[in-house]
Amino acid sequence: MIGRAMKQVSQLVGFGYVDRFLKDEEIRTLLTAFFERYPMSDKRVLFIIPDSTRTAPVDRIFRVIQQLIGHQVSALDYLVALGTHPLMSEEALNRLVGVSSEERRSAFQGINIWNHRWDQPETFVEVGKISATETEELSDGRLSVEVLIRVNRLLLDYDQLIVLGPVFPHEVAGFSGGSKYFFPGVSGPEVINFTHWLGALETSYASIGVADTAVRRTIERAAAAIPVPKLALCLVTTHEGLAGIYAGEIQEAWRAAIELSKRHHIRYIAKPVQRVLSVLPEMYDDLWTGAKGMYKLEAVVADGGEIMIYAPHISEVSYTHGAMLDEIGYHVRDYFVKQWDQFKHYPWGVLAHSTHVSGLGDYVDGQETRRIKVTLATGISQERCTRLNLGYCDPKTINPAEWADRESEGVLLVPHAGEVLYRLREGED
Repeated sequence: MIGRAMKQVSQLVGFGYVDRFLKDEEIRTLLTAFFERYPMSDKRVLFIIPDSTRTAPVDRIFRVIQQLIGHQVSALDYLVALGTHPLMSEEALNRLVGVSSEERRSAFQGINIWNHRWDQPETFVEVGKISATETEELSDGRLSVEVLIRVNRLLLDYDQLIVLGPVFPHEVAGFSGGSKYFFPGVSGPEVINFTHWLGALETSYASIGVADTAVRRTIERAAAAIPVPKLALCLVTTHEGLAGIYAGEIQEAWRAAIELSKRHHIRYIAKPVQRVLSVLPEMYDDLWTGAKGMYKLEAVVADGGEIMIYAPHISEVSYTHGAMLDEIGYHVRDYFVKQWDQFKHYPWGVLAHSTHVSGLGDYVDGQETRRIKVTLATGISQERCTRLNLGYCDPKTINPAEWADRESEGVLLVPHAGEVLYRLREGED
């Protein structure tokens, strides 16, 4: 499914490239074939799309969708899969899909583009439960609790749900995309907290870049409870362009996209490095989203080494969870596991984020140790970094150019960090 011509496997429509990016006419050709295979006439159709913290050409695809099926459907709307990310402004929503305010009021006035209002309890409707017996099986015995499955009630107003979003290596689920756009994208906190803590117990180090994980199994189980037909347009993107699209049934499209993602989003280096400068792009506006610049690099740092997250534009830990992180700080997994009664009442997703940023480590006899050091060279103050249990470096003292071309010295510069996973070459399958 990676090549120079459209491929069809079962009901899947898709193609992708390892050496170039898709042209506009190729996008149209693929989407035309997709909608011929899956007609949308007279249906109410809802697309689930990423927010601006994911590299995805939603704007290029939005207009083609409108041109191909806008006149056929009875409704064509979009829901941004925020999870618990900050709400997007109307201006940001327009920019996401590539339209002006005037176009929203005129040519696209019949199209709704909604934030997932995770902050409002009335957003959610229950569609099922995962029993304690099931969660024990799904989690390989790590957890045994009943989990309520709640989703944005808007999903139930439609005849067809279509996930439109990219696939990358992911610190919790192994790979992002596919059904992950439902959980955590438009879900209630119950599945979010369960899957994120399960991911923390597995560790990001062990899960990232792995297709089949306990978290992914749980996500697929929860998605099966949504009583509306589901399809996906799974994208493989870089900040340079769109390398591929795989469209069809969600799991099939997602797995096809993974194979191309591995070619674009995993890079191998020969030996561990001592220091990494992880330069974050401005699409990450807090550490909660920008921490991907740590997750994607942890595996190539030698024991005792350091990842420095360089992002002078970031001045907040998390616009949603910052106050809570100020309370608990950043710690390794076993810091929480071995003091569970003290921390179990916090949202498990927040605890999970804390452990992912801290990386591998241990907590023995009241002493916490980390495999590597994580240092922030951001707009977050030294005092706050110390309180959070993270290292601090004044970003004004950093010149990224001085870190370039020094891999032989054990120094690695990673520009535009956050979406490409780095691994040691001996770890290649």
